[in-house]
Amino acid sequence: MDDTWTRVGDEDFVSLTTFRRNGIPVATPVWVAHSGDGSLVVTTPTGSGKVKRLRHNPEVELRPCSRRGTVPEGAPVVLGRAVVEESAETEAHAHRILAAKYKLQFRLVMGIERVMRRGHTDRVILRITPRG
Repeated sequence: MDDTWTRVGDEDFVSLTTFRRNGIPVATPVWVAHSGDGSLVVTTPTGSGKVKRLRHNPEVELRPCSRRGTVPEGAPVVLGRAVVEESAETEAHAHRILAAKYKLQFRLVMGIERVMRRGHTDRVILRITPRG
């Protein structure tokens, strides 16, 4: 596995860039974790713009970033291909590894989301594999 891919997956926050139909890039800061099979996983609400864009174009770019999405100058870029996965098994696995990496922070955010959405946490997993 490429060392840059591994390092980007180790970051606390990653700028995930997806592409609109007209090719315009849209970057969003996300949590990311190594899945154990060489892929990276991200969780996101089912109806998010990322999901809609990925259904038309699975190509993504990943860069280390701050919590607010600021990408440092000279940050490495890795190219990937994302697949939207909606199975309960995949979601449970991804949430376990994200919770292990982000600990209390992950549990708090997911708990707040559950309360705000009155128990509905319709989320999908983005499984990202290296491109090229």
